[in-house]
Amino acid sequence: MTLPVLQLPDQAIVGLCVGGWAAWSFLIGFVGHRLPLNCLETDTCLTRPRPWGEDRHWYDRLLQIKRWKDRLPEAGDFFPGGFRKSSIGGGDWAVMSRFVAETRRAEYVHIAIWLFWVVTMLWTPGWGVLVNLAIGTAFNLPCLWVQRYNRLRLQHLLVLKEQGKPYAKV
Repeated sequence: MTLPVLQLPDQAIVGLCVGGWAAWSFLIGFVGHRLPLNCLETDTCLTRPRPWGEDRHWYDRLLQIKRWKDRLPEAGDFFPGGFRKSSIGGGDWAVMSRFVAETRRAEYVHIAIWLFWVVTMLWTPGWGVLVNLAIGTAFNLPCLWVQRYNRLRLQHLLVLKEQGKPYAKV
């Protein structure tokens, strides 16, 4: 790994990392919030289920996601006009469809936030870059998993509705 472009004291490195993560997260959240809803109507190569058999049951079995997903913070309505997942109560199908789109928005936002660790290479020595990679992954990967799980679960419910089949809570 090459030396950082900027040679800074440790306190400045830590300050840039902490401030950088916060500023980058805010900026990406704002840009993601401004994405038009029509850009989120269908899955892309980033959001479609993976070919290895990714489904909502995979998240239940392997990650036991139902045990911890509600402990994560929610920032869907951080910016005015945002979408809060608690707004889907009552089985409103239009709201559930909107929530599916919002999971894509959140997934794009968390992927883009995670990429900030690459920027830290400008001022952080090799070990610090690895620390930033670990921090970025620890803070964003669980959020990505929850978005994917929620989308797969809601898409399943919407398919059952289209087919006119009854559904139990999934």
